[in-house]
Amino acid sequence: MQSASLAAPHSIARAAGWMAGWLTLMLVIAVAGREATRELSVFQVMLLRSTLGLAMLWPLVRAAGGLAAMRTQRLPQHTLRNGVHYVAQYGWFVALALIPLAQVVSIEFTMPIWSALLAVAFLGERMGARKWFAVALGLVGVAVIVRPRAGELDAGQLIALAAALGFAVSVVLVKSLTRTEAAVAISFWMLVVQSVIGLVPALLVWQWPSATAWAWVVVVAFCGTYSHYCFARAMAHADATVVVPMDFLRVPLTALVGWLVYAERLDVFTALGVGLILAGNLLNLLRWPRPAGA
Repeated sequence: MQSASLAAPHSIARAAGWMAGWLTLMLVIAVAGREATRELSVFQVMLLRSTLGLAMLWPLVRAAGGLAAMRTQRLPQHTLRNGVHYVAQYGWFVALALIPLAQVVSIEFTMPIWSALLAVAFLGERMGARKWFAVALGLVGVAVIVRPRAGELDAGQLIALAAALGFAVSVVLVKSLTRTEAAVAISFWMLVVQSVIGLVPALLVWQWPSATAWAWVVVVAFCGTYSHYCFARAMAHADATVVVPMDFLRVPLTALVGWLVYAERLDVFTALGVGLILAGNLLNLLRWPRPAGA
């Protein structure tokens, strides 16, 4: 099967469009994940997310040619990527219940620097001075947002930091997979592998969800399934060093959601951090004219 990702044109505009879908779904899943884990174990939420997600993904699988089109020569890479991602995602859900939403996402954004370094080291991507400066601006913005809480890291912060390291490895593996695999196949194998990994841990702590918990789990499953589809499509259209900094926008947007939904604090440091993050993204997305003869 010829992967659709192989024919995807390099387009920052298309990558940005798919990242807008990713951002929206990740904002919703942060709230839904916190609400679902008020009643259910994280292991149970993650298993239901994966199994329900397979059903939700089926229309795209069928449109792509059915299960035959999901065949892959890179099952070990899918397994590695999703093993790492499962552990990182578990940490992310746990951190959601321990510290404010904006803090979880801000700490998560130590990820881009690791992703960029790994992409340069293992994918052969190049990081020019402008891209490095864009990443640096975003990271400074994140640091400004969390500065009022500076000090010794608590358990929630340490878990979020470990999750960020895992997500960085996952991002680089996704970019590698997009070279031969379609976005729908990447999403399909994510759900299959993580369902297998999470089955036993979830059954050990299983309790039947209430109607409210079911509603939140369905939202988690939908957002978790299609957010990764959006992310894989974005990665197929642009380098990781371009796509990942776009995700910086999730920091100020999550801070806003935390304020609106949970009355979590917004202050002048958040506003300043938002400005720096937006500046970094704009710098990263702008195309400068090449010198004559270049």
